[in-house]
Amino acid sequence: MNIKTHISLDETKMNYAVAIPSKQGDNLPLLIYLHGAGERGVNFEHVYRHGIPKLIKEGLELNAIVLYPQCPAKFIWNNMVKELKSLIDDVIKQYSIQKDRVLLTGSSMGGYGTWELAMCYPETFAAIAPVAGGGVVWRTEKLKDVPVLCYHGENDTVVPISQSKIMVEHTNLNGGFAELTVLKEFGHNDGIDYAYSSTNLIERLITYRKSNFSHVLEPCEELF
Repeated sequence: MNIKTHISLDETKMNYAVAIPSKQGDNLPLLIYLHGAGERGVNFEHVYRHGIPKLIKEGLELNAIVLYPQCPAKFIWNNMVKELKSLIDDVIKQYSIQKDRVLLTGSSMGGYGTWELAMCYPETFAAIAPVAGGGVVWRTEKLKDVPVLCYHGENDTVVPISQSKIMVEHTNLNGGFAELTVLKEFGHNDGIDYAYSSTNLIERLITYRKSNFSHVLEPCEELF
C-alpha cells in the first residue's frame, strides 16, 4: 500500500497516515484504526507496533483506504473525539469516500476510543470492531443501528474481558447488534495481534455498509 504520512510540529495535534491500495479501485471503503496507549506521542514509528499499521508495514494489501492517526502524549482517544471526527470528515472529502462505507476499529485504548467515537457519532460508521476495549454502558443505546464486532483475549489482564462482555450485553439489551469473539488462551498484546492477523476481523469489517447492516441477524459468540 502507498502510505502518505502527515506530521504536525504541534505536540497537541494528531499525526496521521493514510494508506492507499497500490492498485486503487473505485468506491473504496474507509477503514479507521485507533492505536493503544503505548503508541501515543510524536514518534510516528510507534504506531506500527500493533494492529493494522503493523500489518501494512509488513506488506498487507487491503481493498480499502486506511486512516491511522496518532494520539498526542497528554491525551487519550476519548478526549479527542471532536478532532477525530474532523479528521475523518476531511479524509472522506479528500478521497471521495462513500459515506455509507466508513468503518472503525481500534485496540486497547483504541478499543475504548472506538466505542466512544461511535457512540458520539453513530451516523458516521457502517460498523465498528473494538478490540480489547470497553466503554460507558448506558450510552450503548446510541449504537442500535451500528453493528459491533468485538474481540477480546480470554486471559487479558490489562483490560479484563469483562469490559467487552458488559458493553456487548448492553448494546444488545438496547436493541443493537453486537457479538463478542473470545480469543481463547490469549492475553492483551498477543490477543490484539492475533485478532488482526489471524481472524477474519478486517475482511468482515470492510464488507459492511449502512445500507446492508441487517445481514447481522443476531448476536453470537465465537471461540478460537
